[in-house]
Amino acid sequence: QAFTSLIHFIKRVLPAPLLASMHKVHRVNQLPLKDAIGRILLSAGIFNWGAGMGMGPVKGFNNPEVKEIIGKTVDETAYNIPKEESETATFAAGCFWGVQLAFQRVPGVMSTMVGYTAGAKEHPTYQQVCSGSTGHTEAVQLLFNPQAVSYKELLMVLFDRMDPTTLNRQGNDSGTQYRSGIYYHSEAQKMIANEFINSVQPNYTSKIVVEVKPATKFWPAEDYHQKYLEKGRQKASKGCLDPIKCYG
Repeated sequence: QAFTSLIHFIKRVLPAPLLASMHKVHRVNQLPLKDAIGRILLSAGIFNWGAGMGMGPVKGFNNPEVKEIIGKTVDETAYNIPKEESETATFAAGCFWGVQLAFQRVPGVMSTMVGYTAGAKEHPTYQQVCSGSTGHTEAVQLLFNPQAVSYKELLMVLFDRMDPTTLNRQGNDSGTQYRSGIYYHSEAQKMIANEFINSVQPNYTSKIVVEVKPATKFWPAEDYHQKYLEKGRQKASKGCLDPIKCYG
């Protein structure tokens, strides 16, 4: 009875985006509803209920070189360059919430957006992508200043956020919509990506299965997904190395 009352209370006070996310966790990951609620409240920063229930993961930045990339100082003028002097990068590494927050913190990254790419259906919705029927993957597209942060450095951050050897899965999230990918916007990016994968493959016992494909149409995700973890009170400031909490 107490749990039923809690459900009714949550439905009255939580905004629609959090309710939608709660039901996503419940449906997509086939978790008990009480666990789904705990994960969403935890990731949103509302309170720390669920910390003892295996909620998570909480993922820090493990690679010392990545810590240096995030911790370096970049002049404010680096964010005010003409658009034609910037570059676009598109990456996928499982649930896009945590990936976006990681890149928000990277000095030299000017803007980020989560969305869906590498699929066939036009104007896909979140529900359609979650069904696995559209062929899309959850992705992050970012605009960056190549004079402040290199494409290779962005790849280093990407690989620090994921296991590149798991096919169609990151952590508890599984399905083609959670596959990892590098979607290049130029031949130079393609060359850097392939050279980077070849250089880090000896660090893994299993084969790297990150797909490297030309960037295709990127469909922005619904507004409530944009900067989701920042809205949940996790820090997005440049240089922040706080561990990132995400439900998946």
